[in-house]
Amino acid sequence: MYSPPPDTGLHILYRDDVLLAVDKPSGLLSVPGRGAQKHDSLSVRVRSAYPESLIVHRLDMATSGLMLFARDRGAQSAMGRLFQTRQVHKEYIALVAGQVDPLQGEIDLPLTTDWPNRPRQIVDYAMGKPALTRYQVLSRGDDSSRVCLMPVTGRSHQLRVHMHALGHPILGDELYADPATHARSPRLLLHAHHLCFRHPMTGELLMVESPVPF
Repeated sequence: MYSPPPDTGLHILYRDDVLLAVDKPSGLLSVPGRGAQKHDSLSVRVRSAYPESLIVHRLDMATSGLMLFARDRGAQSAMGRLFQTRQVHKEYIALVAGQVDPLQGEIDLPLTTDWPNRPRQIVDYAMGKPALTRYQVLSRGDDSSRVCLMPVTGRSHQLRVHMHALGHPILGDELYADPATHARSPRLLLHAHHLCFRHPMTGELLMVESPVPF
């Protein structure tokens, strides 16, 4: 049952004539799903205040943090090209189970849809599409680590599957974590924290950040 968080107003992180950066809460769809019961989403809420807004990229429903919207078709196309050509640097913050070691590295594991268990994704060396995540440990506790995750590719559920495959599932992950790790948080502890890219109209370097809520 879809139960989106209450609409308490938009948290605008950046705004100019062609771009909007908005904080998405965990539990809210990026765009409407199928059926009237899944209409509420960040894109719908943004369009209520900015009717011209257009989606640029998406976050998983369970993931919180930065989402970009374009305010005209030209900006949407330009940002789409930046994402497709990997000219947008993305950083996520996650709390994961266990003490991650080594303190930094790369996870290079191809991913594909687990069709009998959609929307789950799986590592598949034969049929999977290339997926690369860089990571850096920020701190470690007795049985958890705070990590910065930097996806180079943008596969569905990439960070969640890669951390699970590394043996360090994200706390609160109902799809990939074991029951004990899932139970350690009422929400997925994954947050889209930082985006850096060249502004599609001015060419200036733009960095936008969203405060991490955990």
